Amino acid sequence: MGVLVGKQAPDFTAAAVMADGDIVEDFNLKSYLKDSYGLVFFYPLDFTFVCPSEILAYSNRVPQFEEKNVKVVAVSVDSQFSHFAWRNTEPKDGGLGPVKFPMVADITKQIARDYDVLIENDGVALRGTFLIDRDGVVRHQLVNDLPLGRNADEALRMVDALQFHEENGEVCPAGWQKGEEGMVADQKGVAEYLGSHSEKL
Repeated sequence: MGVLVGKQAPDFTAAAVMADGDIVEDFNLKSYLKDSYGLVFFYPLDFTFVCPSEILAYSNRVPQFEEKNVKVVAVSVDSQFSHFAWRNTEPKDGGLGPVKFPMVADITKQIARDYDVLIENDGVALRGTFLIDRDGVVRHQLVNDLPLGRNADEALRMVDALQFHEENGEVCPAGWQKGEEGMVADQKGVAEYLGSHSEKL
């Protein structure tokens, strides 16, 4: 498994179903993100089991991501037509309904290969999540095996941590939440932080 943290996020152009339900044939990640942060997440297949719970969790939190200037993008090896059909199936029937972000069709599986989340034998992607900064650099990467669903609130927390660091220059210790104290990245800073927080960690 490759590590993309600290590297430019692989760009791609592919067909996608947009948040308004339109199908486009030339969705481009770099153009779409522009000056925004990006959260690109891979899931194995449409019309499956864990996947819809994750997709709806991310979709339900799109307003919170937008407040933080983050654009969410989903990717799987299904076609744009399969994505479209799944979006047009109600959740009570095992579908998604109108999710609030683009769903990219990685039919050739090259996007999953570029992000190093493709299971070649199965032909599907692991549950990979990539937080991309405004310069197009991957700053956080999480990859789950197929049975293990992700936590959308943790993705929001990582955005908060990245933006806190960018704004203040301080680092975010274990379990840091927005509004909490950061840590100055030197010996004095770590000693001061641990002196008052070690028992709560």
